[in-house]
Amino acid sequence: MLPAGSPLRNPEGGLVPSPFLTSAVAVFAIFFLVLGWVYGRSVGKIGDARDAIGFMAEAIKELAPTLVLFFAISQFLAWFKWTHLGEWIAVGGSHLLDSSGFGGIPLVLAFLGLVTLMNLFITSGSAQWSLMAPIFVPMLMLVGFEPAFVQAAYRIADSSTNIVTPMSPYFSLCLAFLQRYQKDAGIGTLASMTIPVALGFLLCWTLFLILWMELGLPIAPGVGLYLD
Repeated sequence: MLPAGSPLRNPEGGLVPSPFLTSAVAVFAIFFLVLGWVYGRSVGKIGDARDAIGFMAEAIKELAPTLVLFFAISQFLAWFKWTHLGEWIAVGGSHLLDSSGFGGIPLVLAFLGLVTLMNLFITSGSAQWSLMAPIFVPMLMLVGFEPAFVQAAYRIADSSTNIVTPMSPYFSLCLAFLQRYQKDAGIGTLASMTIPVALGFLLCWTLFLILWMELGLPIAPGVGLYLD
């Protein structure tokens, strides 16, 4: 990014957009690859390239379930795009919202409620977003919301209620740890502990989001709440 004439800077000045941001994945991949190689050599864990390949293979094993999930999701998205069903629902939904005058903060609250409800049954955040994004991102774009804002609202609802659904594998894990210290604890015991926390998170984050909308603050550098 330095000096001012760096090829990674925006030719017109500024950071957004710039070649640095568009190639951020490659830049960070090279950075952590070099960092990991130097650390591995310094502690004696990596002797040659074969050792590094072995560590990379072990890391991929942990990602295998996610890769399989993404394969299934990609097939769903391909069929969804081929049928144009997402576009049909998005356009129809946006016309319905326009004709009803339902928008602004009430629309965002309704979206949060829908995500919260679905999150009780679909515990994978990436899977749920892959199902909802093809419909709700274009639908809310057509009524003026920035896609980044839609995802921010989604994350508020998704993160708040992950701890209360028994369908989450982490719920069972938490229950096992709880039973170490309270032998008679069950699902109801854990739910009675997590539901107030989840509702507190959801309420605080929702109020924070409403305040953010009222102040008109940007979501990120160069990204506002609404489309121009």
